[in-house]
Amino acid sequence: MVFEFDGRIARWSSGCADLYGWTAREAVDQNVRRLLETEFPQPRDEILGELRRDGTWKGELAQRHRDGRSIFVVSRWVLVTRRAPEDPVVLATNIDISDLKNAQAALAARQSHLLSILETVPEAMVVIDEAGIMISFSKAAEKLFGFSAEEACGRNVRILMPNPDRDRHDGYISRYLTTGERRIIGFGRVVTGQRKDGTTFPMELAIGEAAASGKRIFTGFIRDLTSRHRMEEELRQSQKMEAIGQLTGGIAHDFNNLLTVISGNLEMIERRLEDDRLRDLLREAQGAADDGARLTGQLLAFGRRQALDAKLTDIGQLVSTFAELLRRTLGETIALQTLLTGHPLTALVDTTQLQNALLNLVLNARDAMPRGGRLVVEIARTRLDADYVQMYPQVRLGDYILVSVSDTGAGMSEDVKQRAFEPFFTTKGVGAGTGLGLSMVYGFARQSGGHVQIYSELDEGTTVRLFLPAADPQPMAESSDLGLPPAARPRRDECILVVEDDARVRKVVVARLEEEGYRVIQAADGKQALCLIAAHPEIRLLFTDIIMPGGMFGDELAREARILRPNLKILFTSGYAEPSLAGRELAGGSWLKKPYTSRELAARLRVLLD
Repeated sequence: MVFEFDGRIARWSSGCADLYGWTAREAVDQNVRRLLETEFPQPRDEILGELRRDGTWKGELAQRHRDGRSIFVVSRWVLVTRRAPEDPVVLATNIDISDLKNAQAALAARQSHLLSILETVPEAMVVIDEAGIMISFSKAAEKLFGFSAEEACGRNVRILMPNPDRDRHDGYISRYLTTGERRIIGFGRVVTGQRKDGTTFPMELAIGEAAASGKRIFTGFIRDLTSRHRMEEELRQSQKMEAIGQLTGGIAHDFNNLLTVISGNLEMIERRLEDDRLRDLLREAQGAADDGARLTGQLLAFGRRQALDAKLTDIGQLVSTFAELLRRTLGETIALQTLLTGHPLTALVDTTQLQNALLNLVLNARDAMPRGGRLVVEIARTRLDADYVQMYPQVRLGDYILVSVSDTGAGMSEDVKQRAFEPFFTTKGVGAGTGLGLSMVYGFARQSGGHVQIYSELDEGTTVRLFLPAADPQPMAESSDLGLPPAARPRRDECILVVEDDARVRKVVVARLEEEGYRVIQAADGKQALCLIAAHPEIRLLFTDIIMPGGMFGDELAREARILRPNLKILFTSGYAEPSLAGRELAGGSWLKKPYTSRELAARLRVLLD
């Protein structure tokens, strides 16, 4: 093709006719740019300037066929001087690359589709070469292991696993390449992974093998099993308690029948006795039968086979009227405080069984404080959200009336907490307790559609929380929303440092804050937190637990942090009914009681940051 600088076509070859569809008669004297609707990679004046300067130009053009479809060509222009130097023409040679362009576009679309799938699937994906070097690291893998793709790629995959697998991994690959012996490849199995921070977690690993550029690569798909294992453990514990409840309930039911026979006969004998000495012996036997009946009543409560007389009750008012009896039960060496929070505090419960449950909790607290102490009974309206339900699968979403009993006693070890609700399990001496108090509380809570939870640490006291489904005092069109206004969205520069020794709780808190839009830095103890505060001046707020291992409590961390950053905002959190129960006096900070909802946390943060 030959055309003049103004675009008029001077010559149209047969190749152009085949390529574009117009004959020479139709094309000659037409403007080439308008005829072909040419799209240039750069301004046309720049191309013509380069052509005048260098005598040649080469580039890719998008043009139009006669039938309207797009054509992509590689075009080479050469400046040809005719007899009059001031009137040159352009000789254009065009090569059709439409098929190549279409193939590239299709490949790019498939790659984008594949990448979108890989970036959205919950399973992490890691690709390694024959030497075990990571060459691809998905977004899900970044979230799971804590490494960025830039940090991971180019390093050996063994950094993602603890010993002994870490030291043996390269040997596994070498043995497979040499002998074909497979341990995981093509099968999949449950193994242990290790995050960047050194924590380990169970994961399901499936590995596939492929060839690329004459070399073998291995693709691993990884699923985090932490939540599933936790749910399975919760389910096993729930099933165990259910089985024990069925057994004890059945035994209590049968034993009650025996006690009925015994008591009935004793009463009839008593009417016929005239000997006072024999009457005294009979009354002792009757008293023992009554004690047995009370024990079986507790067993029935644990087995959830007792008959409940549920009524609409204001829990706050019930506890307030019951407080004087509790105070006399505790004695003079233990201070009792009752706290009522929120409104309404109404639930559908058996008031007698609730009083018994509360009395059992208070008696246990009294026994845990032989030298005196402090007991706080708090009644509050709360909402258990999806995060809490995920941690405790047997719990349902919704509003609850929380009855919390907190003491400053000796606390419990992890082993004791695991068995605390089992019937006949007790840490008291022989004859000092039946081991049925907490079992009865557990059974009453479950039969009432609620939930019970223990929060305790050795030498730091115990809090038992009884969650009872809330009920409206009268039918309402809409449920209560606790009166919390919607929290404002955080600004981009708002960074929060979360300090929590419980890895599970810390993970939930971090996920909540990140979902709200905050930038989050996390630490497991006070010393690590102080280093992060010194290294990150952008931290606006410190959100810390009060009771933590490592020799530094939350209030001590706050004081040290204020020395480094006098204007740092501080929010404390604790599983106790109030911070002073943990023996800590807080100054210069707000606090939030566990468990809290995402909405409560967001609102409290905005109060502090705004």
